[in-house]
Parts: sequence; structure tokens; C-alpha cells
Amino acid sequence: MNSDKEIIALLQLIDDPDQEVYETVSQKLLSYGTAVVPKLEALWEVSDSPLAQSRIESLIHQTFYQQLQTELIHWSKASSPSALEAALIIAKYRFPDMDREAILHQFELMRRNVWLELNNFLTPLEQINIINGILYNFFRLKGHELTEHNPNLFFVNHTVESRQGNAISIGILYLTLCEMLDVPIYAIDLPDQFILAYFDHVYSFEDMDEQNAIQRVQFFIDPSNGMIYNRNDIMMYLKKNGQYDRFTELKALDSRSVIVLLLEHLATTYDNIGEPEKAMEIESLIPLIQVQQPE
Repeated sequence: MNSDKEIIALLQLIDDPDQEVYETVSQKLLSYGTAVVPKLEALWEVSDSPLAQSRIESLIHQTFYQQLQTELIHWSKASSPSALEAALIIAKYRFPDMDREAILHQFELMRRNVWLELNNFLTPLEQINIINGILYNFFRLKGHELTEHNPNLFFVNHTVESRQGNAISIGILYLTLCEMLDVPIYAIDLPDQFILAYFDHVYSFEDMDEQNAIQRVQFFIDPSNGMIYNRNDIMMYLKKNGQYDRFTELKALDSRSVIVLLLEHLATTYDNIGEPEKAMEIESLIPLIQVQQPE
């Protein structure tokens, strides 16, 4: 009850012309977390002050952003964090009202359809052909270039709902699906690309010898369209980019590294479309993942 009274009192000062007063008010309101958002939204609807509305919009965004930071830190501390879980957290940056359960339900339909078709007698290529057929033909996922300047393509909820994504957003769905079905697919740190690799069997990152990891890859997969590449294709790509010697250094990426790549490319996209503030906010999430140690 006392907190409600305090929030109401603070909201009455939200359009105070004194910037110092507003800073004090905003910090106090932000300390309440997402609980204050409904009251801010209600005030925005009845306010006729452009200054108040602008400040309310900023406060709502900051509130959700703080919550996102907290959730991402908690995610990164897990011993085996799911890339899909982090992608859903990050999606709330652009879609704070996202229906998480509806997205997970759609993903479960994808997983179930693949599971029904897989069996222990299939070759690796047959397994991937089944996964590709269901994702790209049945569910009609369509991949766009990573360089396409559309931030929505990086948000996994948008990819699931619209069937439009890029190599990273579709790749996260692909990786998670394969992880759940014990298909040995991992992301590879190929320069300027997001490529998946089929290893000879499932590894834990603690047991994987990074020096020889690439030698265990049977073939590579472009998650934007399901196209399969062999070693020579990847070596030619590296040679074309003046990095031929890097092939033996390629290694599998864990989920934290995958999410860092997502954030880096998303920040670049925001910068390219003239939204530097959003780019900076996305970039500031990267250290939250990198500095955390698993619990």
C-alpha cells in the first residue's frame, strides 16, 4: 500500500521541468522494476504532455532493459545455458510483450515433427535431409543474408512467427532442436558467417579437443537455407577471404559464444540503420555474458 502511494506521488512529478528532480524521480521509479510499468502505461494514455509521454516511454524501455540484463546475467551463470532461452530473453528488447509460451509451442511442433521422422538407422546426411525438409519445406523457414539491415530477422520470436530469419536466428532454432534430439550439430566460428557442422558424435565442450575439433566434422550446413557444404567448400571460402590457414583453427562454439555473435551482428545492424543508441544498448549486453562464470 505504501509503495503504491509513493509511486503515485512520483508519477505526479514525471513532467517536472527541473531535470535534477526528474532524475531523482526516474531512478526511484526504476527501482520498482516491471511492477511500475502498468501505472506508467496508464498515465501515458491520459497524459496530454509531450514531455511526460516521452519520459514515460523512456522509463518503460529502461525498466524492460534492466529486467533483460538481469535475466541474461542469470542465464549466463547456468552450467549449460540454452541458446534458445537467451534468444528469447533478447527478443524482449524489441518485443517486450512477446508471447513466450506460444513461441515455445511452435518450436515444440518443429521438434516433434522431426522426432517422428528420425530413427537410429539413418545416416548423418539422411538425418539432416529430414530436418531440412521439415524446417524449410514443411514450416517454410526462409533465411535472409546476415548483412540485410532488418533487426527483426535476429529476433527468434519473429523468425518463428513470420518464418523469416537469418543464419543466426534460424541457426539457434536448428542447434536447439538438434541438441534436444541428440544430433551432433554445433556452430562453427567461420569468419563473417554463421555455419553449423555435423560432428562424428555428440561432445561436451569440456571433453572436446579444440586443436583437432575440425577434424571430427563430417560436413557443414548453412542454417539460412539448409545447404550442405564439404571441407573443400569451406577451405575455398577461407582462401577467397585470405584466411586459408585458418581451417585447422576452426572450433565449435558454445551457447554463450553463439549469443555473443547474435548481439554483435544485431548491434551492427542497428548502427547501420541509424539507431546508434540501440546499438550501444545491445553492445553493452555482451560483457554481461562474457564476464559471468557458471554456477
